[in-house]
Amino acid sequence: MSAGRAFRRSRRTAASIAVCAATGMLALAACSTESNDSTGASASARPTAPDASNFSGEPPSALASSAASKKAEVKESASAAAESASQRAHDFEASVSAEVERNRQEFTRELDKADGQGNAMNSVSLTGKPLAQTDNVRALVVNITNKTDEKASYAVQVDFKDADGKVVESTVVGAQDLDPGDRAQPLAISTKPPEPHLKAEIAKAQRY
Repeated sequence: MSAGRAFRRSRRTAASIAVCAATGMLALAACSTESNDSTGASASARPTAPDASNFSGEPPSALASSAASKKAEVKESASAAAESASQRAHDFEASVSAEVERNRQEFTRELDKADGQGNAMNSVSLTGKPLAQTDNVRALVVNITNKTDEKASYAVQVDFKDADGKVVESTVVGAQDLDPGDRAQPLAISTKPPEPHLKAEIAKAQRY
């Protein structure tokens, strides 16, 4: 082989190597660019947590207003319920008091009709209650028993007397529509203080 031919072959080989090297660098650059683009796209698609420092911890004004309104409604409803319960209790107490007063008036009318001590003294008796059980209120159980064979009502007058035998207070109780053999136990209550001592006695007892 001549020296000229060998030189030309050497130049072609070097050129080929340079072309391959350049091609390889371009391929690597392209791969690197694609890799960076893919990584960027993936990173931008991943959600990020919100910055907690941006939160004040307070609800929006609309929600706060709604909550305050609900709280006011609940408070108003509770207040109305309490007032309603109080009114019902007052009405019930008034109803009971009215019924007691009507009965007392009926018993008083029947006692006014009685001859002497009445026709039922043997059907009634008294049982005292300790002051410790009645919060220092003088009270006695009036035992009323229907000893007849017919339904009957009873009116009883209880007198409270002082040490001299003077009547200082009287109260009227009774029982309505007792079946034969039935028993009622209303309370005769004195409004006088526990001292000085008073003696309770059955003054009248009328069956009607």
